[in-house]
Amino acid sequence: MNSLDGIRVLDLSRVLAGPWCTQTLADLGADVIKIERPGTGDDTRSWGPPFLQAAGGGESQESAYYLGANRNKRSVTCDISQAAGQQLIRELVPHCHVFIENFKVGDMARYGLDYDSLRALNPALVYCSLTGFGQTGPYAPRAGYDYAVQGMGGLMSITGERDDLPGGGPQKVGVAVADLFTGLYSAVGILAALRHAERTGEGQYLDMALLDTQTAMLANLGANYLVSGKVPGRMGNAHQNIVPYQVFEVAPKPDGSADHIILAVGNDGQFAKFCQVAGRPELAADPRYGKNADRVRNRGELVRILTQVMATRSKADWLAALEAAKVPCGAINNLSEVFDDPQVQQRDMVTEWQHPLRADLKLVSSPLKLSATPVRTDLPPPLLGQHTDEVLSELLGHDAARLAQLRADGAI
Repeated sequence: MNSLDGIRVLDLSRVLAGPWCTQTLADLGADVIKIERPGTGDDTRSWGPPFLQAAGGGESQESAYYLGANRNKRSVTCDISQAAGQQLIRELVPHCHVFIENFKVGDMARYGLDYDSLRALNPALVYCSLTGFGQTGPYAPRAGYDYAVQGMGGLMSITGERDDLPGGGPQKVGVAVADLFTGLYSAVGILAALRHAERTGEGQYLDMALLDTQTAMLANLGANYLVSGKVPGRMGNAHQNIVPYQVFEVAPKPDGSADHIILAVGNDGQFAKFCQVAGRPELAADPRYGKNADRVRNRGELVRILTQVMATRSKADWLAALEAAKVPCGAINNLSEVFDDPQVQQRDMVTEWQHPLRADLKLVSSPLKLSATPVRTDLPPPLLGQHTDEVLSELLGHDAARLAQLRADGAI
């Protein structure tokens, strides 16, 4: 039994924000029917290399990017630019609880698949649109991309090395966080709307925008600006409001190369413990550094002192001593080290799937761990159109002749 057993999602989204949302719902047990273009499918199917290596050898057409965002779904090919394809979608809508799309503003209305048209067929339908800038405002007609939104939404102005240091300048985050956060916010909104529909029988429309989400993600720095009126800048690996909370270089590795750790002192008590471990207890008693607000005000001088102190011991020495004293700290791992980490392995953050092309496909697991209704692990990311006949027969009762006709017409 899964949390969302009995919920069916008609998913017309592609690339990342929408598929990340629907993958989350699918992990929780929803039956997600992924609608894809015949012949090509989701754009990300071709976003490689790397591509999955088939069990018999040779490179498949399944990109790692696509595989990472589409587990636990069923794939149906349908050309919604054709009237017959549009009609198929309308026939499926009464069988679904959620409809999600990330087309440009106005596209769904041109296809007769907008919210007003579909709620006439299913008044309880939860309809979610994901776009770059939302359905209103001067930017609504624009296409929205994560990279551009990271810039427009302020994230790149606060990410990267300080402008007065080598390598300074705007920097995007290494993964598409505006897409990912929009997908997660959309999943939360959909769950809330489903709860409302269960109580009232009334569906609703969710207007989700990458720029809205990115603005909300500014979190404490957005609040800092609104409270103070001061525009924050890039701080590299340092924290705007907490000191010391950054990367420090430690003693070199045995081969002479540089090594680093993260020191993340979150309160005054932890700072006092750190000073004991570092052999500098007088720093905690110094009125310039005893309280976090004073450490922030005197950041430059304190960081210069700590930079010298941290360079005297190896990463292993620091991590062992700081962890024993319960001072937050951490290594900076590459992805090989992440997946070799015993904590990551103990938490089962890699799952093996029986994919049609190979029986040992490894994917990053869902982080959701529910005691009574665990996430699903039964449907590997589907091949293009793998479930077309199954879904149309199951939900619409189409027989082999009807399916053959739709396929001949290019609708599926």
